[in-house]
Amino acid sequence: MPKHIKKPVIPTKQCTACGLPFTWRRKWERTWSEVKFCSERCRRTRSALK
Repeated sequence: MPKHIKKPVIPTKQCTACGLPFTWRRKWERTWSEVKFCSERCRRTRSALK
């Protein structure tokens, strides 16, 4: 039996605020199409620039 189990391909996106790639998280399972920012910090700084 293999020791390592390969994980399925996890989708990624690019943050609109910082431009860094981030991966899918379970908490975003239902709203993945609406997620634009990698973190709360990026979301806050992006809205402050407007």
